Amino acid sequence: MSLLTQDLWSELTPLRIRARQVAHGVYAGAHRSALRGAGIEFGGYREYVPGDDLRWLDRRSLMRHQHLLVRQFETETDRTLSLVVDASASMGYRGPDAPASKMAFTSLLAAALARVALRVGDPVSLTFLGGSEAQPVGRSSGREQFERIVGALDAVHPGGDAAVDRAMVERAVAWLDRSVRRGSIVVVLSDLIDLPEDAADRLTGLVSSGRVLVVVQTLSPAEADFPFSGPVRLRSLEGGAVVETDAEGARDRYLAALAAHTATWHAAVVARGARFVQCRTSDPPLRVLRDIVRAVR
Repeated sequence: MSLLTQDLWSELTPLRIRARQVAHGVYAGAHRSALRGAGIEFGGYREYVPGDDLRWLDRRSLMRHQHLLVRQFETETDRTLSLVVDASASMGYRGPDAPASKMAFTSLLAAALARVALRVGDPVSLTFLGGSEAQPVGRSSGREQFERIVGALDAVHPGGDAAVDRAMVERAVAWLDRSVRRGSIVVVLSDLIDLPEDAADRLTGLVSSGRVLVVVQTLSPAEADFPFSGPVRLRSLEGGAVVETDAEGARDRYLAALAAHTATWHAAVVARGARFVQCRTSDPPLRVLRDIVRAVR
């Protein structure tokens, strides 16, 4: 059965169910399993977070210090999956005949990636670019973490204008710098539209800290192809620009500008040793998920 069906996108189908359907099609995680075994180097202690694997609780700490600590191992600290979801206003665009908005599509991808990572025992965190009701989810593992990730994705609504809020990307990068360790995998899901001019430099700068970075550009088919005809009135969801033009006369210029914009991002990402993936909201989610997994590997 195809995953890209009306039932999949139905608002009556919870995100957690759709994410599990997509994740089920990926035969392995995005990297080596974080399951611990003989010869793994001990990496210290940290405070227990609900959802952590109970096998690694240091129960003696409760008697000595009156709080629980979790034993860490190098494979755990090095293989965190950190998701960055663009929830700015432009992500609310759906376009004619598109099965979902860009925000809905990237939320599905983020939840499915979290499911894949958590299934092999790897911690996952989540933060947003912009967004109304956006609440970051700190690094953790276990069954409860999937529900936290899904809850945060369900609660957020597209909002925020990068043209006005110039610190939108900076806040997300600062959060990652504080919480994401060397060797972690960072996946950025965005349309890359209307972001600050230095956004590519700030995001690709994460690679210099020994992290693996994958940037996933998600566009609606209407944005990618400009299928309109006749007189059109176009309004930017961020920045407030309004353009009235003839679609046929503007198509070539628009597509050339979009190609140049994408090429600039691609060059900036690849130059820093990161990976760049492109997709549309009309693509089968399972295929896109596999593309991201291959990019991570």
